[in-house]
Amino acid sequence: MNLFINDALAGAAAPAAAAAQQPGGLVGLIFPIGLIVILYFFMIRPQVKRQKEHKALVDSLKKGDEVQTMGGLMGRITSVDENFVKVEVADGVVVTVRRAAIEAVMPKGTLKES
Repeated sequence: MNLFINDALAGAAAPAAAAAQQPGGLVGLIFPIGLIVILYFFMIRPQVKRQKEHKALVDSLKKGDEVQTMGGLMGRITSVDENFVKVEVADGVVVTVRRAAIEAVMPKGTLKES
C-alpha cells in the first residue's frame, strides 16, 4: 500500500514543478511579436513607401516629360490617357505603354535631338 501513496504524491508534485518552470503567457509572446515588428520596419514599411512614391510619380505624368519605362525604353510623352501613355522613342516611332510601367521621369534634356 505504501507504494501507491508515493506514486500519487510524485504525480501531484510533477505538474506543480513543471508549471513553475514554464514562462508566463506574455513572456512567450514577446519573441513572435518582436519578429513581426522587425518584419514590419525592415520589409513592409519600405515597400509601402516605394509604392506611394511610384503612385505619385505616375499621377504627375504630363505631355512632354522625358521618361524611362521598366523595360528600359526612354522617350518623350506625347499623349497621356487614364491608363496608357504614348511615348515617342524616336522620330515618328510612338509606343503605347501602361502608366504603371513608367519607372522614372528623367531630367529635361536627357534625350538629345539628333
